[in-house]
Amino acid sequence: MRASDPQFKDMIDNAPCGYVTLQPNGRIEYVNLTFLEWSGHTAPQMIGTRFSDFLTMPGRIYYETHIAPLLRMQGSFDEFAIDVLTAAGTPLQMIANANERRDPEGRLLLIRLALIKATDRRRYEHELLAARELAIGAEKATQELLRLEHETSELREQFIAVLGHDLRNPLASISAGARILDRTVHSEKEHQIIAMMQTTVMRMASMIDNVLDFARGRLGGGITLERDARAPLEPALAQVVDELRLASPGRVIETEFAIHEPVNCDRIRIGQLLSNLLGNAVTHGATDKPIVVHAETRKGSFELWVANAGEAIPETVMEKLFEPFFRGKARASKQGLGLGLYIASQIAKAHGGALTVASNSAGTRFTFSMPLS
Repeated sequence: MRASDPQFKDMIDNAPCGYVTLQPNGRIEYVNLTFLEWSGHTAPQMIGTRFSDFLTMPGRIYYETHIAPLLRMQGSFDEFAIDVLTAAGTPLQMIANANERRDPEGRLLLIRLALIKATDRRRYEHELLAARELAIGAEKATQELLRLEHETSELREQFIAVLGHDLRNPLASISAGARILDRTVHSEKEHQIIAMMQTTVMRMASMIDNVLDFARGRLGGGITLERDARAPLEPALAQVVDELRLASPGRVIETEFAIHEPVNCDRIRIGQLLSNLLGNAVTHGATDKPIVVHAETRKGSFELWVANAGEAIPETVMEKLFEPFFRGKARASKQGLGLGLYIASQIAKAHGGALTVASNSAGTRFTFSMPLS
C-alpha cells in the first residue's frame, strides 16, 4: 500500500498517527497531513529533505548512528523514541517504528516510518492501567458481594432448616398428649376437640416437611429417596387418604386403586406427594363434589392422579403452579406456605417421573407418572 495510490491517500493522510516515507538515500518522499499538523512544517518544506534534518541535534545523532544503520541491516525497527523539531523550534517527543521495502533482487525501495506523540502513548498507557485497576476493583467488589450473598443465603436456609427441625419435637409432644387424652375423655364434644387438635398437628407436620424439603433443596441436598419395590404402596396411599378424610370432615374422597405390579419408589415420599395434592384439592375444589384419587400400574408405568370439581385454573396461574411460595387465590383461611405443589413436583422429578396438571370447567386433575423400571 503506497500513499500515492488514490484509494489509500485520504485514509493515510488523515490517519491517527504520522506516516513518513523515505527514499533509499534517506530523503523524504511522502509525509501525511497528521505529521505535518503535529510538526507545523509544510509538505514542500519536508519532501526531498533528509528526515534527520527535522530532528533535534541529539535526535539526529541517535537516528544516523543507531536507527539508520540497523534499518539497513535488519530492515525494520520495532520501536524507538526520537525528538522531532517543530516549525516553532520546540522539540516534540515521538515514538516511532520503521520497516523497509525491497524489490525481488533485494534492492531497497523505501523506508516507512509510523510515529505517534509520546504524550498520547503515555496517556493511553495510563488509561489502560486505570481501566485495569478499575476492572480489578470491580471484580473484587463483585466477588465480595457474591460472598456476602452466599453467606446470607446459606444462613437463611440453615435457619429455615433448623427452625423446621426444632418444631417437630413440640408437635410430637402435642400429638402424644392428644392420643393419651383421647383414651380418657367420654363426651362426644371432647373427642371432637381432640380430633381437631390431631388434624391441626397433622397439617403443621405436613407444612414443616415441605419447609425442610425446600431448605434441603436450596442447600444443595435435593429430595432424597429410599426406594423399596418390595413393600406394597397401596396401604401407604390409603393411610394418607384416611388422614385427609379425618382432617376434612364433610368432604368426600373416593379412591380407585389398581396397583398390580411392584412400584420401586419411596413410599413415604409418594405419600407426601399425594398428601400435598389432596390438600390442594380440598382447598380449591368444589365442596359439594367428591375428590377422586386414582392409582394404577399399567404398560410399564405407575400413574397417580387426584381430581376435583370446581372452577378452572386460569392460564396465568397454570404457568406458576409449581413455583415455590406460589399460592394463587386460595381462601385466606386455607392458605399455606405455597410449597405443596412445588415439593410434589420435586418428588416426582426425583423418581424420574413428572407431575402435570389439566384444568377446565369440568374440573382439575393433577397427574403423577413414573416408569416402573
